[in-house]
Amino acid sequence: MTKIDIRALGPDDALKLAPLIAENAQALKRGAPRRPDAFYAERILGDKNAEVLGAFTDGKLIGFAVFFDLPELITGLRIGQLDDIYVHPDHRNQGTGRKMIEALVVEGQSRGWLHLRWIVPGKNTPAVALYEKIAEPDHRKSYVIPIDRIAGN
Repeated sequence: MTKIDIRALGPDDALKLAPLIAENAQALKRGAPRRPDAFYAERILGDKNAEVLGAFTDGKLIGFAVFFDLPELITGLRIGQLDDIYVHPDHRNQGTGRKMIEALVVEGQSRGWLHLRWIVPGKNTPAVALYEKIAEPDHRKSYVIPIDRIAGN
């Protein structure tokens, strides 16, 4: 079994992250393959709100998870929100996604999070299958309001 190392990504990881961001966009949106965008990866890694974990095997970045540390207004505590998780297809079904989530749970314990929230597209069968194995269903539903729809009203 290949050893998987999970660590926070920094600005020096942008060139490694860019191809995975492009692959993730391609997988979710279909259409023409996207080109890796190192500038965009640098922006994500330098964002003051987003944090990125990386999964490495033999020094190669094989997956990432983007998350946020947010206030939870009802309790006054904080929560983690996993926004996106991606593992290269050649490395799936080997526990990489689970290891990144486990790392976020440990991070959440150190930060005093109430919970880790993960909103996934309902049609993303692999993500939903993993989530149903390791998490409890929530009573909330997720809805999206496209900003451009409101602008015209």
